[in-house]
Amino acid sequence: MTKHQDTRIIFMGTPDFAVASLAALLEQQFHVVAVVTAPDKPAGRGLELKPSAVKAFAQEHRIPVLQPVKLKDPVFVEELASYRADLQVVVAFRMLPEIVWNMPRLGTINVHGSLLPRYRGAAPINWALINGDTETGVTTFKLQHEIDTGGVLLQERIPITPDMNAGLLHDIMKEVGGQVLVKTLEGYLAETLTPTPQEQLPDFHPDQLPHAPKIFTETCQVDWTQSAQAIHNRVRGLSPFPGAFTRLNGKQLKIYATQVENRTSTGVPGTCKLVGKDQWWVQTGQGMLRLMQVQLEGKKRIDAADFLRGYAVEGQVLQ
Repeated sequence: MTKHQDTRIIFMGTPDFAVASLAALLEQQFHVVAVVTAPDKPAGRGLELKPSAVKAFAQEHRIPVLQPVKLKDPVFVEELASYRADLQVVVAFRMLPEIVWNMPRLGTINVHGSLLPRYRGAAPINWALINGDTETGVTTFKLQHEIDTGGVLLQERIPITPDMNAGLLHDIMKEVGGQVLVKTLEGYLAETLTPTPQEQLPDFHPDQLPHAPKIFTETCQVDWTQSAQAIHNRVRGLSPFPGAFTRLNGKQLKIYATQVENRTSTGVPGTCKLVGKDQWWVQTGQGMLRLMQVQLEGKKRIDAADFLRGYAVEGQVLQ
């Protein structure tokens, strides 16, 4: 038996982001006795039921999987208790009721994609980019009543480069998250690591904490009266999913990559300008923004230069 095998762990998570953390636990031979994930969802043209990324990974490693519809369901709660977990780990899952997070004797530890207390909420990766931050990170903390407010165990900082998008940051962060989780559990189980209340952290300024609410459709629509830099940040913060969008001749145009052009200009925000034969620039509330990668409704995602070969945009106004 390895040093970790005497601690029974239940892992809770659903998307690909969580798989890296589960894989890291298994690689370090932590004893994961069961996985809790979302129910299978219809996907594809045939709407066949598709398992979550975490379920697929767990099945490959022969770990029992629980898929409750409701977390307060007495049948689920009883089944969860039957695994006699000492500790629960949560990565990219839903909000847990107290009867669940308070069940194990060692409590429940969460991996969150921000430097808490900044960006509490459902979409921390997206909002750090939308707001133009130059740094973010991963936090492990112990769950308590209010969402993302528990005592911090460990944090790892991650620099954000100017053109990094949400997809790239997600992929970096999921790997860092797995590493930080392993360090956290080793310290926590050895009792060399204890939670620090967020109110005691140097960055805690309650009136200045940015939040990370769920991304809705209105979050994704480009407002061309904003500055070129602000729109660029929104585009990269929503790329590749769900994608920022605007409207061209009444059709939805998703924008996946942009470039801020260092040139002062005036005009109606949203007005398109063709520069040379293959550069698509758009007037914003402050400066010009070059569209680099787009997808018109019903079409494939392509480079803007290729789009321009079959579509006249000069003088068009994006809405």
